[in-house]
Amino acid sequence: MKISKYLHSCLVFELDGYKILFDPGDYSFIEGLVTPQMFADVNIIVITHIHPDHFVIDILQKIMDVSDAQVLTNSQVGEQLQKAGIEFSILEDATEHFGPFKLQAFPVQHALIMDNPLPQMTGFIINDKVLHPVDSMEDKLLKFKDLELLIMVTMAPFASEVMISAFADRLNPRQILPVHDGYAKTFFIQKRYAAYAKHFDKLGIKFHEVYQVGDSITI
Repeated sequence: MKISKYLHSCLVFELDGYKILFDPGDYSFIEGLVTPQMFADVNIIVITHIHPDHFVIDILQKIMDVSDAQVLTNSQVGEQLQKAGIEFSILEDATEHFGPFKLQAFPVQHALIMDNPLPQMTGFIINDKVLHPVDSMEDKLLKFKDLELLIMVTMAPFASEVMISAFADRLNPRQILPVHDGYAKTFFIQKRYAAYAKHFDKLGIKFHEVYQVGDSITI
């Protein structure tokens, strides 16, 4: 399985030529480094919640204009898609197969944020190997300990590095792919990733330092 990062929390999972795009939000597109045309061949688009760094109607529509992708999301996002006339399917608490992918979807609680209600948010286990908790670090996710890969928030208004690393330590994945860094300058990301890599190396966990648009890992 190949996983490519397109800034912030925008990811493409690829296996046997089948592609799933997660959360093409505004942080990925705002500087023009990522374009809708890059996703013309995706088969599925997954939207995990309504926050704009993960979901913007106009961006989603532009991707759908150049692809034949099916949209999967939860009920709250679905309400906005319905108003915009965009077709979608609900996947928020079930396991379904798409091509070579098994997606186990389940509700997760977004970490606390300032002055805003928490959105409905959907986390995923992908092919029984990858935990994508999105913007959640709740204790119930600890039942997914010892998986191959954790998609890990690395910086956010709702979290500290102490909180983030402690959560990942308890999950004890074999590898970590960092996300949620689209608002930081490159030099800062590099310094923080070096600190994370040093921390997790002590635990025998591989921390992947990915910086460029489309950088990928294979598991």
